[in-house]
Amino acid sequence: MSRLSDLLRAAKQLDPQLGEDLETEIRPLQERLPFGLNFERHAPEAVELPGHRIRKTSKVRVLPPRGSAEQGDQRLWTVDMIDGDTATITSPNGAGVETVRAAIEDLVLVAEFRDRIYPGLRPDATVQRGGNKPFHTVINGENFHVLEQLTFTHERSVDAIYIDPPYNSGARDWKYNNNYVADDDLYRHSKWLAFMERRLKLAKRLLKPEDSVLIVTIDEKEYLRLGLLLEQTFPEAEIQVVSSLINPAASARPGSFGRVDEYIYFVRMGAAAAGRVLLSREWVSAKGRTHTGAPRWDMLRRSGGGARRQDSPGGFYPIYVEPAGPRVAEVGAPLPPGVSVPDPIEGTVPVLPIRKDGTEGRWMWSKQEFERRLAQGRVRISGNEQRGFVVSILKDGEYAKIVDGEYTPSGRGPDGSLRFEKENSDLVRATPGTQWRISSHDATQYGSRLLRDSFLPGREFPFPKSLYAVEDTLRFFVHDKTDAVILDFFSGSGTTAHAVMRLNKQDGGHRQCISVTNNEVSADEQTRLLRQGLRPGDPEWEELGICDHITKPRIQAAITGLTPEGKPITGDYKFVDEFPMADGLEENAAFFTLTYESKWLVGVDRAFAAIAPMLWLRAGATGSRIDSIEGGWAFAESYGILRDLDDSAAFVEAIRGREGIRIAYIVTDDEGRYQQVADEIHGIETVRLYEDYLRNCEMTGDF
Repeated sequence: MSRLSDLLRAAKQLDPQLGEDLETEIRPLQERLPFGLNFERHAPEAVELPGHRIRKTSKVRVLPPRGSAEQGDQRLWTVDMIDGDTATITSPNGAGVETVRAAIEDLVLVAEFRDRIYPGLRPDATVQRGGNKPFHTVINGENFHVLEQLTFTHERSVDAIYIDPPYNSGARDWKYNNNYVADDDLYRHSKWLAFMERRLKLAKRLLKPEDSVLIVTIDEKEYLRLGLLLEQTFPEAEIQVVSSLINPAASARPGSFGRVDEYIYFVRMGAAAAGRVLLSREWVSAKGRTHTGAPRWDMLRRSGGGARRQDSPGGFYPIYVEPAGPRVAEVGAPLPPGVSVPDPIEGTVPVLPIRKDGTEGRWMWSKQEFERRLAQGRVRISGNEQRGFVVSILKDGEYAKIVDGEYTPSGRGPDGSLRFEKENSDLVRATPGTQWRISSHDATQYGSRLLRDSFLPGREFPFPKSLYAVEDTLRFFVHDKTDAVILDFFSGSGTTAHAVMRLNKQDGGHRQCISVTNNEVSADEQTRLLRQGLRPGDPEWEELGICDHITKPRIQAAITGLTPEGKPITGDYKFVDEFPMADGLEENAAFFTLTYESKWLVGVDRAFAAIAPMLWLRAGATGSRIDSIEGGWAFAESYGILRDLDDSAAFVEAIRGREGIRIAYIVTDDEGRYQQVADEIHGIETVRLYEDYLRNCEMTGDF
C-alpha cells in the first residue's frame, strides 16, 4: 500500500485527474489498513542533503524556483553529465525516460536508505577546557546515516543511548521522505514505526550486549506501538517503562484529561541494572522503615510462608540473653522434635521464635550462621524481661551497604551490634519506583526557560527536556561508569550532552557524549525563508538550523560559561550540586558535519581528510587528531597510522615505546603484509585501511 501511495503522488504530477480517480478507488482499501506492528517498511526512505556535492550518477531532486514556498518536483533524477554549472539529468517517465538540463544550484542531493553510503566527517570547531578528558562530539547530519558511520567507530562499545524521538503528534514535528507527516495521514503510525525501526536496528549494533541500556522517552500517541517495537527489536533485553511528571501545570486538552507526564522506556541489555543512588525525599513515597537514613534492622524470627517450626526444624533453637546488657550470652543447639522448653542457664533468659499467635516458629538463620554474624555485629537485642526480648538482624543486603561504604559504623552497642550516626534524612540511597513526580523534572522551568533565559537568550527551541530530568535518568545506569560512552541520535537542543557534563562535574568522571542532530529549521521559519528567496544550503538558512543555532551554541555555552554573545550566563545550577552557570564546565567538545565520500577516492587513499576524524573517534576521541601525515607514519596520544609499509619496522618499534596507544591503523591493500605487521604489534587493536571501513559500509547499506 505504501508503494501505491508513492505511485499516486507521481501520477498526480503527470496527470492530476488520473491521480484523483485512482485515489478515489484506493481510499476504501486504505481505510481497512491494520496498524500496530502490522506496519509497512515504506522503502525507500529518502532524505535531501543540501550543501553536499553533486557528482555524476548522483540522485537529485529539482528545487522549486527561489521565492516559492511550494514543495516542487518530488521525482528522483539521476545526474548523467556535469558541464560547468549545469547538469544533464534523467528520470523515468511512463515507458520512456525524460531528460532535461538544470543548473546545479537548482539541484539537491538525495540519499535513499537502500543506497550504500561512504561517510566522512568535516571538522567544524572545537572548545577545550577539560585538559586530557575525552571530547564530547556533535555531528550535524541525517541520523540514520550517522548511525551507519558510527558502526565503524563505535560498534558494541556504547554504554547508554538516550533518545527523545519525534512523538508523531501530527503538528509538523517530523518528516518522512522530506514531507511533514500530518495527523490525517492514514500511514502516519506505519511510517513512524518504519522510521524508528531502521534506526533502532543500527542502535542495537552500537550497544554493548553484555552491559548497556537504551532509554527512549515518548508520550501517549505512540507509547504502545513503541513498546511492541522495542520488544520485537530487542527480544533478549529486559524492558521496563516509567511514568514521569514533566508538566505540573498540565497541558489542557478539550474533552480529555490534561497531560502532565510522559513515558520512559528502559531497555536493559546483559547485566545492566538501575543502580541505587543518592536521591532526595521526593523520590521515595514516605519516610517509612525503608528509607530512614541508616541501615534497616529486621526481625530474626521468620514471617510469611515457611515460618513454622516444622518447615525448618534446625531453626528452632534458644538464644540465651543476659538481661543486664541486654546481650547474647550463649546460643543453644536446635531442640529435638517434641521438646519445646530449653535447658536453663543461670542469669540468662532463653528466647525462642514463638509467633504472635503462640505457635512455634523458626529463626531465619541457622545456629552456625547466627553465631558467625553475631561476631560481625549484625545482631541487636532490644526489650526487657517484663515485655520480652526481640532479636533483630542486618540482612545480607543491608550489610553489603556497610561493606561498600554506603554506611559507616560509629562503634558498637552494649550488645555488640553495629551503631550508626543518623545520616542526613533529606537524602536517601535508593532505586525509585516507576512513577516519578520530581520538581526538577519540570520541562517548562528547567528546559524551555533554562535554555531561553540563561544559555541562549532569545533563542527558541520547542519542548526541550529538563536538564535535571535527563541527568537523573542517566545517573541510574552510569553512576559507576565514569568512562561511559553515551549516545543521543535525536539530540535536538543538546540536553543529553549537557547532562553528561554535569555528571562528570559531580564525580570527576571522563564520560563522553556523542550528539547527533540535523540542521533543519522549524516549519514556520522554513516557509518564511523560502519566501525570502533562500534555500537549504544557503548560509543565511543554515545559520538558523537546529545544530548551528541551538545545539552547538548551547554546548559551547555550557563549557565556557558564556552566551553566544560573549556575556556571562546568568543564574545558578540547582539540585545535586549548585554553582554559578557562568563558571562553565571543565570539558572538551568537537563539532563535525557528516559528508558523503566517493568509494573510489577512499579506496585509493585520496579522502584521508574526511576519514581522519573517524579514526580519532574510534580511538576514543581523546588527545590530538591526525588530520594529515607527513612521511610514512604518524602518532597521536591514543592511536597511530602507518601509511607506508616500507616504514613498518620503524612504526612497530615506535609503537612499543608509547603508552596509551589503543589502535594502530595500517593502510594497505595487501592482506598478507597487513597480517605481518599486525602480528608484530601485541596487545593493541589493529585496523586495516581502507578495507575494514569499506567492508563496514557494504554491510550497513541493506536496511
